Amino acid sequence: MDKDIRETFWKSFQASPFIMMKLEGAPGHAEPMTAQLDKEAHHAVWFFTKRDNRIGGGGRAMGQVSTKGHDVFACIDGTLVEETDPAVREKHWNNAVEAWFPNGKQDASVVMLRFDIDDAEVWTSDLGLKGAFKLLTGKPIAEHEAGEHALGAV
Repeated sequence: MDKDIRETFWKSFQASPFIMMKLEGAPGHAEPMTAQLDKEAHHAVWFFTKRDNRIGGGGRAMGQVSTKGHDVFACIDGTLVEETDPAVREKHWNNAVEAWFPNGKQDASVVMLRFDIDDAEVWTSDLGLKGAFKLLTGKPIAEHEAGEHALGAV
């Protein structure tokens, strides 16, 4: 994947760390999760959830990202596995996480999952002034004017 698109993705995802997650082959819909991101680990994303949550058991999964400014969209494929390193759990536990899990970080029903990313498809959107004008006036927008698109590891 192009370095610029990769950097744009991670920067936008950091500013708006929400992803719709679903286990492959599982019934039902994807659900929103708040990602715990680590600048040193662009190969993984972490989540806190309850063990009985629909993704709590882990497995092959897919996540969909649409950042706050709608400037980046992504479909991410990988595997959810339980994070067993207590230092990682401690590093990512914070007041926002505690608000969802009031029994604290020692609550046995809370699991930290690591989403090991295999690959992704990322779209960036940057219409610029000319593109915004075309959009408002109904003029055709050429594909190269809409942004960039890339496949590969993020």
